[in-house]
Amino acid sequence: MGVMKPKHIALAVLVTAVWGVNFVVIEIGLGEFPPLLFSALRFLVAAIPTILFVGSPRVAWRWVLGVGLVLGVAKFGLLFVGMKAGMPAGLSSLAVQSQALFTALFAALLLRERPGRTRLAGMAVAFAGISLVAVEYGTSSPLAAFLLVIGSAACWGLSNVITRKAQPPDMLRFMVWVSAVPILPLLGLSLLVEGPEAGTAALGALNLSGVGATLFVAWAATLFGFGVWGYLLREYDATAVAPFSLLVPVFGMSSAALFLGEAVTPLRCVAAVLVIAGVGITSLPGRRQSSAPASEYSPMPIAQSFAGAVKSRTSGDAQ
Repeated sequence: MGVMKPKHIALAVLVTAVWGVNFVVIEIGLGEFPPLLFSALRFLVAAIPTILFVGSPRVAWRWVLGVGLVLGVAKFGLLFVGMKAGMPAGLSSLAVQSQALFTALFAALLLRERPGRTRLAGMAVAFAGISLVAVEYGTSSPLAAFLLVIGSAACWGLSNVITRKAQPPDMLRFMVWVSAVPILPLLGLSLLVEGPEAGTAALGALNLSGVGATLFVAWAATLFGFGVWGYLLREYDATAVAPFSLLVPVFGMSSAALFLGEAVTPLRCVAAVLVIAGVGITSLPGRRQSSAPASEYSPMPIAQSFAGAVKSRTSGDAQ
């Protein structure tokens, strides 16, 4: 394991940059597609044809379905709808980091894991940062959009706990199969909520921006991101790799400011520092691990449990 090599540090930074910039790309894609349809297309392109080459997920199908519905349908559906409703890309990249709070909460409720004082302190710091985001955003924009993104973070936290129970031995393979689950439910919701006319119009007016955004969120953020992240976690301890994930909202907010012209106010900067610090404290290793793996923009809890799943491959497949 040891100290990370410079080329691997560069890869870790690259992945977090891709995950941060992905919020800007989502914003672009939402200008081309209705949110639920865009989310369905994202998973369609990520799963097909990759699913034909990766083999079985090596976990019980109930875990694939559970994570696919909670993460794919609920989490990303709420995130895309919330961003479409007006939640800025940069703030979204920061607000979804509250998943660390929900992960600890659901782990306590469902897995009977009690967070220690350090983790509780980190949760309080991160919550203070999210509260600042709510105050700063809610005073000038619809609060509903913010609440939708926070709801997506809650679903992400629940999917973290489900994935913790699943213990997939190969996270990339697991995520490809998980990506196949939301396609039909999201397409159905798109038809019901957004209407067939909206989807037909978007697909009929398909352009390079729409195609590029779909390919980026599916291939770069999902397949490339998880492939590289999984490789790094097989080479090094999670404690060496995980801290890089705290760069995701940094890249998200800075790229949103650069490409979308989003304001970077002093209050948003303070909120970002609090959230990143809180997530970092919450994710510190302790006697009890209340964190769990998840899927995208991999914060520290994901990496720590993901590493355990990778190491478990030597002792056999999960379930």
